[in-house]
Amino acid sequence: MTRRLLPLVLFFVLMGFLALSLYESESELPSPLIGKPIPEFSLENLITQQIHSNTEIIGEVSLINVWATWCVGCEIEHEFLVELSQDETVGIPIIGLNWKDDDQLARLWLNQLGDPYSIVLKDPEGKTAIDFGVYGAPETFLIDSNGIIHFKHIGPLDREIFEKDFLPVIGELN
Repeated sequence: MTRRLLPLVLFFVLMGFLALSLYESESELPSPLIGKPIPEFSLENLITQQIHSNTEIIGEVSLINVWATWCVGCEIEHEFLVELSQDETVGIPIIGLNWKDDDQLARLWLNQLGDPYSIVLKDPEGKTAIDFGVYGAPETFLIDSNGIIHFKHIGPLDREIFEKDFLPVIGELN
């Protein structure tokens, strides 16, 4: 009798684990880069075509936002990023990393929806995004003035998430 029940018990145990995983937050995937410097890179600016390296973008507490025009979540968070970039009480620069995108479409997107970025770097092959450990756009990283990553958020960013997860860390860094 126990041999017959074993597959049924295993089935229900597996279903229990599956049900629990549905309630886990996908934005809380751990990043092995927390506490480490941002990866080295040399990327072209989407707007000016100037080349920027990782050492040029550090110097103050900043956000690095990975985005693309084909990304639905990026469109969802974009209005908040524009608001955040204009919020002088926060005063935090946002560096855009345009990931595997069409340059023309990306410039058009920023012209139409607003440009929240102090610098927009383009990553057409996605190598830099891979070095950052990006799972998919949008993702936002909080870095300190030395270029050390302190927090990573996966998914669209909004005011509630920013105030709950980012502002406390920013307060510690300032």
